[in-house]
Amino acid sequence: MAGPGLALAAALLCSCTAPVADASSWWSLAMNPIQRPEMYIIGAQPVCSQLPGLSPGQRKLCQLYQEHMVFIGEGARSAIKECQYQFRQRRWNCSTVDNTSVFGRVMKIGSRETAFTYAVSAAGVVNAISRACREGELSSCGCSRTARPKDLPRDWLWGGCGDNVEYGYRFAKEFVDAKEREKNYVRGSEEQARMLMNLQNNEAGRRAVYKLADVACKCHGVSGSCSLKTCWLQLADFRKVGDLLKEKYDSAAAMKISRKGKLELVNNRFNMPTQEDLVYVDPSPDYCLRNETTGSLGTQGRLCNKTSEGMDGCELMCCGRGYDQFKSVQVERCHCKFHWCCYVKCKKCTEIVDQYVCK
Repeated sequence: MAGPGLALAAALLCSCTAPVADASSWWSLAMNPIQRPEMYIIGAQPVCSQLPGLSPGQRKLCQLYQEHMVFIGEGARSAIKECQYQFRQRRWNCSTVDNTSVFGRVMKIGSRETAFTYAVSAAGVVNAISRACREGELSSCGCSRTARPKDLPRDWLWGGCGDNVEYGYRFAKEFVDAKEREKNYVRGSEEQARMLMNLQNNEAGRRAVYKLADVACKCHGVSGSCSLKTCWLQLADFRKVGDLLKEKYDSAAAMKISRKGKLELVNNRFNMPTQEDLVYVDPSPDYCLRNETTGSLGTQGRLCNKTSEGMDGCELMCCGRGYDQFKSVQVERCHCKFHWCCYVKCKKCTEIVDQYVCK
């Protein structure tokens, strides 16, 4: 159940029905510095009005939960970083192009890549807000109140200060989905298809964080005897969330909008996606060449691996255009020795290596 604050927020969002044409996104909170919560003045609307990329509904949530905005920005930053890690060896590598749209025009296409980006961004907000609750950074939440797991040994204590993933999930749902829910598109239209796609992928991202949260325990006792254990709910490392969503990306379902305004499978031979799965409504653009219309940056100048047969290999990464070879100097730590007590001393080794870039 949502708390009274979130319930009020939901009521405020219902009054926003006009479609938003702004190409900017709340992701821009990752690219622009945000003041720390203690610097906000309660009810000071100019702070929220100056934050770029917020929809009307998100701006109202900002006014109600100003101290949350720093952590939304942190969640967006961790999501961008994770996206760039997961796609570092792909033709599309989740590059940021400016401070407002963040990923550029490529997000206007309802592709697999867009699906992943929405999912990992929603997951980033859940992650950041849940941790902020545990650390006492937010006045509207605290440690997790998740019920004691039934399979926890009877003599283990339950109730350490856990990550509040329940609150993080609820708040992320209200904030991230606000931009989609305030739109009012014609039933069965392409615009409605994209809205439903975004909502589905947002939910999949939130559920990934929720699903991977697990019990963590700490031993207590004389001389490390572990005669007593205290346990709590702890979020998984965000890399695990990224890995799970990357798997969902690889198996994402192609969807289309029905006349009744519902997403349905393009190919009925496959199983209908669950709320944990990613979906897309448009084929991916050609990421080989730079295209201002689609927002593709192309792969010219990208580093590639000459010996790899995977997507990072020069043949695939360069789309058959060929590649140039150059030499670079790499400096690494080497010949490290442990000295008693207690430090490690290393030398610096210089090596000239061959590297390859796409033509």
